[in-house]
Amino acid sequence: MPSDLSEKQQSILRFLEEFISEHDYPPSIRDIQGGCDISSTSVVDYNLKRLEEKGYIRRDREVSRAIELLNGQGERRRRTLQVPVLGKIAAGLPLPVHPDSMAPVEVVDLTDDLTNGRTNLYALRVQGTSMIDALINDGDLVVLEPRQEANPGEVVAAWIIDREETTLKKYYPEGKRVRLQPMNATMDPIYEDADNVQVQGRLVATIRSF
Repeated sequence: MPSDLSEKQQSILRFLEEFISEHDYPPSIRDIQGGCDISSTSVVDYNLKRLEEKGYIRRDREVSRAIELLNGQGERRRRTLQVPVLGKIAAGLPLPVHPDSMAPVEVVDLTDDLTNGRTNLYALRVQGTSMIDALINDGDLVVLEPRQEANPGEVVAAWIIDREETTLKKYYPEGKRVRLQPMNATMDPIYEDADNVQVQGRLVATIRSF
């Protein structure tokens, strides 16, 4: 916690962070009073004013619960989400690894401008060049939202059941078959029976490796 804050102000700031992270909206004055075991709402208000003066929060006194977390210099603080990196995914020939069987190999912190408020995400390291025309290169991280369905043209992690392989491609259901389309003009699509393909996740963001 910042050293320029009193113990009570640190307690309030910590409570604000935890409350907003859990509820996705700010607490009321009485929420803060109860959560921080403060004797009165006037004491809460006093310390909120000090936090505002020091650039840690912004308040709109005309709106209930309008407290925004700042970074200490008066700039809006970006919320981050820890996303597990589960392993590799093929952007080329499919890899024989089911996403559900992977264990995290690392964790990355993503800001909310990348996650768009989503919280149930995982990431995979791209291996191969079949998606380079979609600006997804070998070594990049792709952030995926677990889903079993996708719209035509969405980039997905697809599990090919009989081959026990997974791949990153654009997804096109075509009646009784599915076309898994690479985004690389030199590569041909993969065609599979529709009941032989399971969508495991839909692309949310790409993090470049350089």
